[in-house]
This record gives sequence, C-alpha cells and structure tokens, in this order.
Amino acid sequence: MKSLAFGLLLLGFLQSFVTSDYQVKALYEMRMQLNDDGGVLNEWKESNDNRMTPCSWPHVICQGNRVIEMSLDGNGIGGRIPEELGNLSSLTTLFLGRNSFSGSIPDSLGRLSKLQNLDLSENYLTGEIPISLSNLSSLNDINLSDNSLSGEIPEQLLQVAQYNYTGNRLNCSRQSTPCEKQAIKKGPNTKSNLWTLATASLLGVIFCIIICSGLIIFRRLGKALGTGRWRARDRSKVIVHQDEELACVIEGNDSEFKYFDYLQVLEATNNFSVENKLGQGGFGPVYKGRFPDGLEIAVKRLASHSGQGFAEFRNEVHLIAKLQHRNLVRLLGCCFQGEEKMLVYEYLQNKSLDFFIFDKTRKTLLNWDKRLVIIEGIAQGLLYLHKHSRLRVIHRDVKASNILLDIEMNPKISDFGLAKIFSSNDTEGNTKRVVGTYGYMAPEYASEGLFSMKSDVFSFGVLTLEAIVGQRNSGFHYHGEFLNLLGYAWWLWKDQRWFELVDTSLAKGGCTLGMMRCINIALLCVQENAIDRPTMSDVVAMLGSDNMTLPEPKHPGYFHVRVAKEVMSMTAETCTINDATMSSTLGR
Repeated sequence: MKSLAFGLLLLGFLQSFVTSDYQVKALYEMRMQLNDDGGVLNEWKESNDNRMTPCSWPHVICQGNRVIEMSLDGNGIGGRIPEELGNLSSLTTLFLGRNSFSGSIPDSLGRLSKLQNLDLSENYLTGEIPISLSNLSSLNDINLSDNSLSGEIPEQLLQVAQYNYTGNRLNCSRQSTPCEKQAIKKGPNTKSNLWTLATASLLGVIFCIIICSGLIIFRRLGKALGTGRWRARDRSKVIVHQDEELACVIEGNDSEFKYFDYLQVLEATNNFSVENKLGQGGFGPVYKGRFPDGLEIAVKRLASHSGQGFAEFRNEVHLIAKLQHRNLVRLLGCCFQGEEKMLVYEYLQNKSLDFFIFDKTRKTLLNWDKRLVIIEGIAQGLLYLHKHSRLRVIHRDVKASNILLDIEMNPKISDFGLAKIFSSNDTEGNTKRVVGTYGYMAPEYASEGLFSMKSDVFSFGVLTLEAIVGQRNSGFHYHGEFLNLLGYAWWLWKDQRWFELVDTSLAKGGCTLGMMRCINIALLCVQENAIDRPTMSDVVAMLGSDNMTLPEPKHPGYFHVRVAKEVMSMTAETCTINDATMSSTLGR
C-alpha cells in the first residue's frame, strides 16, 4: 500500500511538470534528494489546483514567475547539493550555509550566469572548487568558508568584490603569501546588497517576534549593544539570528539557567588547556573547569568540524534546561560568542560508565550492587523522559559513554543533542536522517528511520547487558561464533546457561537471581519487534520487584548467529548460583 501511495504521489508530481517548467523540476529534484529532518521543505508541494507553484514556497523568492533567490541557510539540511540547481537560470542569490551538505560543489552552479551572492559556508563540502564557478561574471559575494575543500582557488574567484575561503585546505593560485591571509576580502555594499540586507533583517525580526515577546527581544538587544554578545556575519547581506534564538531560549528557561561570559569560561578551563581536557565526543571536546567560587564545571565546546551543529546545540539548551531529575545531568548554562558555542554542566567526578565497565582494572570497582543501582537509575531517568517530565522526550542516543557517574556512582543521563520532543498524543516519529551510535540502535530505527520510546528501551537493554557482561555489543566476538553480544546472550539464555554471561569480576562472588532477572529484562528490551518490548514503566516495575513473573524473551534484533557443529567450551570464569531455585521467577 505504501508503494502504491508513493507511486500515485509521484505520478501526480510528474503530471504537474507538464504544466510547469524546468524550475519546478529542479526544486522538486532538490526536495526529493535532500535530508530534511526538520521538515523545512515540507511546504514544497502542490497547490490546491494540482500545480506546483514554487513562487509560493517558503525560502524561495520570485520575480515575476522566475525564481531569483533561495535562502535555506541554518536549517540543518543534509545530503549532496543537487546538480539540478544549475537549471535555475534566473537565480541571483543562493544561501545554503550552516547546514550539513556534503560531497563536492556541483559543476552545474557555473551555469547560473545571473548569480550575485553565493553562500555555501559551514557545511561538510569536499573536493576542489569547480573551475566552472569562474564563469559567474555577475558574482559579487562568495562565501565557502569552514568546509573541507582543497586544491587551488580559481584566479577569477579571487577577483570577486567580497569573498571568504577560510577554514579549508585551499591554495591561492599565483599568490606568494599564505592563502589564509588572502582568503577574506570585503568590499562596499551595492544597492542590491542593501536591499537583500533589509529583506533578510525584516524576516529575522519577524522570526524572533514569533519566538519571543517584543519586550524580551528589545531588552536582550539593549544588553547586547552594551556587551557585544550579538553577532552579525561578515557578509553584509544576511544577519545571522542564532544568538538571538539562543537568547530567547535562555529567557524562557528557569532563572537558575545562566549565560556565562566567554572570558569566565576561558579562565575556568585555563584557556582550554590539554591538561583540563576530559574527553572528545561527536559534539566536540569536553573540558574540566573551576570558577573562582570553587564550583567545578564540565564544558562541552562545539567543534567547528562537528557533525552536531547549531541545531543540536540549541536543542540541548532548550531541552535539558527544562528537565530536572536526579538521574539526568544538570545543565548549568551556556556560553556563545561568535563562532564559540559551549554548554556548561555540573562536573561529575567519575566520568562515564564506559570508563569503568569496559576496562579490565576499573570494572572491579563496580560490584553487583553498584551496577544494579546504576541500571535502576538509568531506567528511572528514561521513565522520567518518556512519561513524567513536562516534555515527552526520546533520547535517541542512550549508550555507556552518555551515562555519567557522580561521586557516589549514581548515574546521570547526558547528551540531549539528538533528542526529540513529542506531544502527549504522539508515540513515534520518522526521519530520513538516522543518527545515534552503532550497537545501540533499534533495528526499526536503523533500517527505516522509525523511532519511538521503544527505541530508547532497546538501547537500555543493550546497555544493561553490557553492564552485566562487561563487554561492548558492537565488535563483540566469541571465537567467531557470534556477530554480537545480543545473539550470544540469547543463545545462552535459551540454553539455560545465563550465568556464563556474567562479568568475571562479578562471577567470583557467585551469581544471583538478581543478575538473572536483569539479563531477562535486558533481553525483553532488545526483542526485534518494538511491540514486544516493555515500556520503561514496565522495566522499572520489573526491576523493583523480586516476585513479579517475567515473560520469556523472543529473539533479539540483529539476531545473526553462526552456530558451529560443536559448541565450544567457555574459557572465562563462570560463577556458581547462590540462590536455591530459578523456577519461581521464570515460567518456561
């Protein structure tokens, strides 16, 4: 049925091409090729008279019936820049900066003979600058900064009135001085530039008014004029409203949430010294810091090359500042100045869970009682996110490295950059941009982009098994017989040899029915079909009761097991069972 519906929809679009022109086809191809997790391009569709009318679409400006401007900067759109854009022959302005575009710059952009302003900055573009861009004789401003471009900058593109090529690995052709010093050139604004500036500024003001009340905006603006905390991009045609958006988010949070001055953070972290570096994540490096009053902090600093950009930064500020639970890491505030964006957290002395359970020496510091407290705390934190918080939140990246431990080894869930907020009536979502960590992703999410609370349940099940076994799910091998920990655990469970799973550092003290119950619960959480998995409410109830009868788990997701003709004996130390019986707990 889905295929039929898609076919009919595609047929409708193709029929519309008969009564439309090359512009419609170019934008339609762009709509179909790009990753638009935020739904920015959802309105790019047919009108009521079954015609595709791009001049009425958001982010597109027309003159007459010709598309002359496209402004999609800062919307988190990913994928390759479509070749079909080169067919928009009337285009004068193309702003695609601050997104997640990858691949090379299409040669076809060199056909846009009327193009005056081109911004592809702060993406993940690679390869050389196409020589075809030298044909853009009308170009007044080009910004390709902060990508991963290489090779030489075509000589003609160094004659443009305004350009910015910094943050790449480019060589300035026929230049004897280093390219980095030659890669920025500013010129006077033309009338066209001023008109574009006025238009972009007006749109930005309207956007901020929608988000915040006029009173808040003007008050923040007054402060900004005095401190220089608001920033306009170097290019004169577009005013970036990232900082204004963050200011609005901060105003809407509790009074305890603070904005930290950049110099404060710089001093606290000793200028982000190597000695203060705690680790590195997808967001960027994390540093330890200490304020003059003795408060210890952990600072996540957004890396310029990070796959998680401003959208994730804003998402985390908006989300975690509104969430308060003893098993969620506490976000104290944030800091942003220019390109610098940082999140300031409470400092947790014992780092993350993976620091302990996957290390042969440190894992001995976590006996079974401590591991059980950690497992139960993670479950309570997820239950709060799914059911009891002011927002229904799906974390989407529950893993050992995102579980931080305080001085008493209590767990706190961290890193909400990929989290999704749901209304009380919604239970699942769909995305073309699958994000997360291999080994923890639910199968329906990894293969189809479907995520729900049951996706977090799956990740929790993987994490629970890892905490008991002391090994990672991803990359797990047992003499080549099993592709992952899940298949191996289920095989031992079905063979009533679950005690062979228990970490050797725990096995010395003997196995308990509590360990067996946790393995049972973990296997229920990682079942292949989402409908079979328990909710976090069920999980918390099962963990909190020794008398509740647990169901028998079905096979887990990613169940690819290669069983040899002869079962190999375990070389690891196993444990004896201290409790008398198992039959009262499980119905087999």
